[in-house]
This record gives sequence, C-alpha cells and structure tokens, in this order.
Amino acid sequence: MFSIENDQLSVSIAATGAELKSLYNKNAGLEYMWDADPAFWAKTSPVLFPIVGSLKDDRFYFADKSYKLSRHGFARELEFAVNDQTDSSITFTLTSNDATLKKFPFSFVFDIIYSITDDQLQVTYKVTNTGDGSMFFSVGGHPAFKVPLIPGSEYPDHYLEFNTTENAGRWPISKEGLIETASVPLLTNTRLLPLTKELFYTDAIVFKELESTIVSLLSNRSPHGLQFDFSGFPYLGIWAAKNADFVCIEPWCGIADPVTSNQQLTDKEGINTLSANDVFERSWKVKVF
Repeated sequence: MFSIENDQLSVSIAATGAELKSLYNKNAGLEYMWDADPAFWAKTSPVLFPIVGSLKDDRFYFADKSYKLSRHGFARELEFAVNDQTDSSITFTLTSNDATLKKFPFSFVFDIIYSITDDQLQVTYKVTNTGDGSMFFSVGGHPAFKVPLIPGSEYPDHYLEFNTTENAGRWPISKEGLIETASVPLLTNTRLLPLTKELFYTDAIVFKELESTIVSLLSNRSPHGLQFDFSGFPYLGIWAAKNADFVCIEPWCGIADPVTSNQQLTDKEGINTLSANDVFERSWKVKVF
C-alpha cells in the first residue's frame, strides 16, 4: 500500500489496479471510501481500462480479428509500477505486454496520477499510444463513497446535487450488461437525486446527456459530504451493490456496448481514438468536507 498526505488529507492506494483505498479527512476525522466488504462488493475504486462496462458477448472485433475482454477491462486486476512519488502526489504506471496484447491489440503506457491540494484529491488518467497506428480505447473511474458518512444517519438521509438543473433520462442496462435503446425519465427540471437503495436494484444509473460537470454528495443530517468534479467525462454512472452502504460516482470516457452493437471496436459508442505517439489525459477531482 502506498500513501500520500498533507495537513488535511491522507490517501492510500494499492499497487494492484492502482486502486484508491482510503480518502481520510483529518480535520473532520472521517473516512470517505467504502470499506470493500466482500459480502456486498470487494472493490473500493477500480480503474476501468481499456473498456468501460460490458462488451456484447464479452467480445470485440478489430482488423478482422476477434478479441475477448471481460467487463471493465483488465487494468483493475493488474499490478502497476510506481514511477514517481512525493509527499502529495504519486504516479502508477501500467505498460502493455504480451499478455495484454492478446486481449487488446494496442501498445500503450497507462499512467494514473494521484495528487492532493488542501482538501481535494485529483485523479488523472494519462494514456500514451506507443504503437504505430491509431489506438481505440475507453477509460473511467469507479470510486465508492461511504453512505452514510457519519454514525447515526441513514442511507435515505443523503442525496446527490448537480451543479446545473437537469432534464436527463436514465439509460437502462440489460441482463447482459448492455445499454438499452431508449432512456427512461429520471431527472426532470431538478438538481437533486435523493438516494435510496432501491435506485440500484436494476443495476447502475447511466447518464449520457448531463449538463452538469459537478455533483455533490450531501446529507440532510450532517454538514459533511463531498464535491465531485467530472469535467471532461461525457458519461456518468451512479451505482451501488444491492443494499450496500455506499454510492459510486463513476466518470466515464466510454460506455458499455448497446444491445444493438455490431461489436466492431472502431464503431463503438464513446470510443476514444488516439494517434501514434499521442497522449490522452483526463482528470476527476473530489473535495471532501
């Protein structure tokens, strides 16, 4: 386990998956990350790369070849190297190899940079295409935050507040983990999404058309919460395991296949294209209080 800290925050990250494990607010004396209870979900903040969500039949086609890749890709299960570390920042690196090339036929360097300033953690995904041709990929985050945040409060005491009034539907997920062809109403002329465990009984809430770039996790019974900035990420997922005491706020540059997918990687909705030797970079930020 690796740690960075300043006067206000202490952050711990595991080398496996470069997974964020702890975000502790020293001033409030509060831990904000889910404890990865295996009875519900044994992860805390997996990184989604080189795909987000599920592929149709767990398979894609590229250059007339077939590749099998499980949900959310392989990065979350692999060991990252630590490239650089200071008191307040750390860089984890995953480099393509023979094993990854069998599942995903592109050469890459994938850096994840964690840095803290005052009461804010920034997580940066940096993808470098080290191959000769264009690279097609997705990347995203899956951090799980404790709900309730403080003893004595309940899950329904909490809500999400967007920074812009929203009119956005929820895109349902099929039993196979694919995105259905039409959205269903969820947010209508509102900034608020009250949290209930029943919200997630049919899998994640998937948004495609949000106007907001910031969502806050707040409570009716406590001044404590967090502000999550997902600027630059066109998709947002909100999820919790059934009846678990957490909520995931998931910024995505990419999305699961639709049920109508032709499985061609270059046609995939939300796919990112990166030319040889180019760099793709996105960051999300969370401020805790």
